[in-house]
Amino acid sequence: MKLAIDSYSYHRYFGEIYPVIEQDPGTRIGVHDFLDKAKALDVAGVSIESCFIPDPSPDEVRALAAKLKTLQLDCVWAWGHPGGLRSGQAPEQVADLQRHTAIAAEVGAAVMRICCGGRRTRPADWAMHKAGLLPLLRDATAHAKDHGVTLAIENHIDFLADELLELVETVNSPWLGVCLDTANNLRMLEDPAVAIEKLAPLTRTTHIKDITAQGGNPREFAFWPSVPLGRGLIDLPRAFGDLRKHGYTGLLALEIDYLHPGYADGDAAIAESIDYMRRLLGGAE
Repeated sequence: MKLAIDSYSYHRYFGEIYPVIEQDPGTRIGVHDFLDKAKALDVAGVSIESCFIPDPSPDEVRALAAKLKTLQLDCVWAWGHPGGLRSGQAPEQVADLQRHTAIAAEVGAAVMRICCGGRRTRPADWAMHKAGLLPLLRDATAHAKDHGVTLAIENHIDFLADELLELVETVNSPWLGVCLDTANNLRMLEDPAVAIEKLAPLTRTTHIKDITAQGGNPREFAFWPSVPLGRGLIDLPRAFGDLRKHGYTGLLALEIDYLHPGYADGDAAIAESIDYMRRLLGGAE
């Protein structure tokens, strides 16, 4: 397993700021700045959120590929934040997913994280949810196979663990797996350790995240802020053990979304989290 970071950890600096609960940092970065930050953290890989570079030109794609090679960073391309396929209600988005699959291949990413939806798009009826997604995922997976890219569906606060398992197993393709977010199922009030154990065998990439609880409604996003790894409610040693047990060798990509207001320094939270993972791995990447 390899230490990595997802560019969403810097989402405010890319201009995505959660209304009311986050403040604008007052400065901006681009994807090349992010890659420089990742290299300075001495990680082995990155997950690049395409929402921050939604329509890169061919020259920009070539420049990204060259920089990743120069910096010797493994890469996962990440498509679909925040709504993706809108839980099966946006078949027109398959074309954009496929376009980004080709970009993933061009930058050297063997895996592309995808979002099928999010907490705002999840239907109440699972049968309808699944039926809407299956034809879209089958088309996307066939296209991804042609490009040598494995798609990995994130548990994006839109699936219970058993639902995501059922979806991936129904498509039944080696080119479709899971992007395991270690915290998101707790945000759905599901035992995160049980969810991780269920999803680990199908995991193709990760978001390593820790969260805690603060006041308010536990069904709302703001109730569950991110904290530096090891300071929250997620049993990360157990999660790493589950991934090892199932032979996972991919990226362990730190993701910090809404950082708890008690941690004012995002860079410090990131550095602490990377150090925590490094210690958890015993210094071996």
